[in-house]
Amino acid sequence: MSQQDQISHINLSRRGLLQAMAGAGLVAGLPLFNTAHAATSASSASSGKSKRILVVLELSGANDGFNTLVPYADDAYYRLRPKIGIRPNKVRKIDDQFGFSPGMAGFERLFKDGKMAVVHGCGYAQQSFSHFTSAAYWHTGAPNSGEPYGWLGRLADAIDPALTPNFLVNIDERQSLAVRAARHVPVVFDEPDRFSRKGLLQSRALLDMVPQSAAGNLSQRYLDTVATSAREASQLVRAAWANYKTPIDYGIISVDLPKVASMIAADLPTRLYYTSYRHNAFDTHVQQGEVHQRLLTYVSDAVSGFMQDMERIGRADDVTVLVFSEFGRRAAENTSLGTDHGTANHMYVIGKPVKGGHYGKPPSFTELDVGGNVAYTTDFRRVYASLIEGWLGYADSKTLLSGEFATFPLFS
Repeated sequence: MSQQDQISHINLSRRGLLQAMAGAGLVAGLPLFNTAHAATSASSASSGKSKRILVVLELSGANDGFNTLVPYADDAYYRLRPKIGIRPNKVRKIDDQFGFSPGMAGFERLFKDGKMAVVHGCGYAQQSFSHFTSAAYWHTGAPNSGEPYGWLGRLADAIDPALTPNFLVNIDERQSLAVRAARHVPVVFDEPDRFSRKGLLQSRALLDMVPQSAAGNLSQRYLDTVATSAREASQLVRAAWANYKTPIDYGIISVDLPKVASMIAADLPTRLYYTSYRHNAFDTHVQQGEVHQRLLTYVSDAVSGFMQDMERIGRADDVTVLVFSEFGRRAAENTSLGTDHGTANHMYVIGKPVKGGHYGKPPSFTELDVGGNVAYTTDFRRVYASLIEGWLGYADSKTLLSGEFATFPLFS
């Protein structure tokens, strides 16, 4: 039996058929798509549904929060970091306690303009110091549970039961667990201008085939619909990127936020975007100083530029950005002038609708655990719950997060 015949006889659910296709190499290197026709995207965006958008940016590798937002008024910080601690005269002070890393002019401006909420001490109980494991906990919003779906994937399923095409987008080299859903199938791509179907040579005939009538064969009709949707969705993304022009300076572009901006500018119906800064870039064990400050400058410039771009295209009231990392670093510097895997970290919620300021309790530098780590003071799921309920308007974060987490008043 040929590969095409094998697929046409599979009698599976929609999700099962997609997984079977992936196993056969039919969607290898290609994002998976919703069955609804991708050409309906533009009309969906103009419907009466909410246009509020959440953009999630992951700083992969465990960013050192204490050298990002420096507690320059705390002497204990400098005792723990006598060599790599950033001195008060170097930080970009935002108040009498904290200041951003020297190159983070964009973050400084966003905070002082009241468009940034800093949530202190974010973490969870029984902290894992494995990048892979801890990232999985943050991606699912379910530490130590084995949850198979991502928190954004579950959110998409909950707030869009109609399964709007292109509702959930992941811009990265590979799909994040954060966007894995039971019903929604995220659009996943890295470079828009190269965004097209890929597969093994043996699969090319199937990939390029123009769908034909398949009366009486539900599986074949479904496969044809997926093929059509895949082609059209990739065309939408490529067109959005090709037509996107901006005078805004994003700095040295090492973050994919301009790609997000292009899709928002094209009025696609996407409400949930997920992207990350290069794999493990923030794992700064050795000679952290200049490298870390440079990375932070890139992030700060990109986020600031993105928010300016949203103002330019008239969408600033509709967009909120979440910036996080899978864990923080230890309180003390190590002998290699870097920092090792730690616990609590900051989370940043950014946007014109955000009620800026400090939230949560900063962790203590004088009450460390036996490993030299600060104690987390805020369960990170409180921030997720605040975004789910306060920004996206879905009241039942308790079910989505399998627990009740008190929200912060982050939005007006």
